[in-house]
Amino acid sequence: MRTIIIGCGRMGAGLAQILSRSGHAVTVVDKDPASLERLGPAFKGNVIKGVGFDREVLLAAGVEKVDGLAALTDSDEVNIVVARIASQVFRVPRVVARLHDPRKADIYRRLGLQTVAPITWGIKQVADLLSYSPLDAILSLGSGEANVVAVEIPLLLVGRTARELTVSGEIHVVAISREGKAFLPTLGTVFQKGDLVYLVVLAASTNRLKALLGLS
Repeated sequence: MRTIIIGCGRMGAGLAQILSRSGHAVTVVDKDPASLERLGPAFKGNVIKGVGFDREVLLAAGVEKVDGLAALTDSDEVNIVVARIASQVFRVPRVVARLHDPRKADIYRRLGLQTVAPITWGIKQVADLLSYSPLDAILSLGSGEANVVAVEIPLLLVGRTARELTVSGEIHVVAISREGKAFLPTLGTVFQKGDLVYLVVLAASTNRLKALLGLS
């Protein structure tokens, strides 16, 4: 995979090192030479000194041929400009922009941009670690608006169907693990004792899911 990372702060440098060690072709762009030094001598990728939203800089980084671009500078405004250029002008397949101010998430979303908000994710992770929950959240989607959760089907739902755990636009059963094998269910799939059920649920609908599971 070929990736461009705009911004070589701690997050950008860390991502670049992980991807490079995994065998990916990585190019890092930053206007500050001192920031690029964070990559260290063992970094196998390419580095370019320049402004991330400069067309010539992006072309020099190979934006026309990459599989993904991450805009991870310390400026939301720069990140959104870079992300839009990458996705709309150069048609980069996967574009992610770092978001420092979670209040701007709706703006990014309306522009069709995938964002990561480290502060929001960090707060949620700490809250999850401090709070007991019978639902095992295994993946956070978007900026935390939805989660993939896993739960062993409770006895009250054994013999019932996936339809009874489905709320359109809020809660969907996406997979079931049964006797060590996973499969994708239909709305008519009948739950069996011991089933581990994976669901996608809006964060705002978590309590509704707990009520359906008899956990509230």
